[in-house]
Amino acid sequence: MKNTFLVLPLLLPLAATANTLYKCTDESGVTLYTNQKTAKKNCTVLSYQPPPPAPAAAGAKPRASATPTPADFPRVSGSEQKARDGDRRAILDKELANESQNLEKARKTLFEAGAQPPAKLQPLRDTVALHERNIEALKKELGNLR
Repeated sequence: MKNTFLVLPLLLPLAATANTLYKCTDESGVTLYTNQKTAKKNCTVLSYQPPPPAPAAAGAKPRASATPTPADFPRVSGSEQKARDGDRRAILDKELANESQNLEKARKTLFEAGAQPPAKLQPLRDTVALHERNIEALKKELGNLR
């Protein structure tokens, strides 16, 4: 019985990857926790986890949702949606222009501080990198618009 508690923590990581965890006892009374059921031992199921759903095939259409949209759910007309998309594009374009200006200012500040020790330059480099990441994210978001 003492050995059972020593083995259990070692087998817990297996339980996370296995679908079924068994507690098996052999004729001599030794208990084993495993993910493989054996015929020679008395095994009982401790836990069962169904396998994850298979990933969709490339190019396959997504399944319809299990819960359909209610009939009284508010709908947006096509022209209203186009107007919203236009507003969104304008906002993203404005943010992209602002980030581009901020990037140029940060680069100028970094260039002007070029003779300082590296420790003092790192925050300026971080600021430049932040603006570059923001610009990439905004470009990606604009690319995703219809």
